[in-house]
Amino acid sequence: MSINKVIISGNLTRDPELRSTAGGMPVLGFGVAVNDRRRNAQTGEWEDYPNFIDCTMFGTRGQALHKYLQKGTKVAIEGKLRWSQWERDGQKRSKIEVIVDELEFMSSRSGAPQPAASVPMTQSYAPQPSYAPMPSMPAVDAASSVYDEDIPF
Repeated sequence: MSINKVIISGNLTRDPELRSTAGGMPVLGFGVAVNDRRRNAQTGEWEDYPNFIDCTMFGTRGQALHKYLQKGTKVAIEGKLRWSQWERDGQKRSKIEVIVDELEFMSSRSGAPQPAASVPMTQSYAPQPSYAPMPSMPAVDAASSVYDEDIPF
């Protein structure tokens, strides 16, 4: 058994590009910047290092979301990784991208159009099951960092 699932949250690096396949299926392409937090070995300070991830969404849902996405929009994405390889000008090229299954807006930008509750969804996207929160889970302090020095490893 193998699992190919990716969950990322970040900001769009460019305005999305809506294309369509030869068969007429809409294809939405965009990039997301995700920060990786690491300690600088020379200064000892924590620094953010950006990762730029190409994302692709197929179908009418991507077409509907196109008008609500723009550079800088903060989103959470769930999908799967896909590796592609091709040849251009005699040179082999490859890339890894995320094929988006779900997209959620994390914050609104002032002046940007807000998605209406009636954004059409295709039947291929089943509703997500709702899970009741676990009452035994301790409250997490959002101000704390997973990079605290008191972690024993």
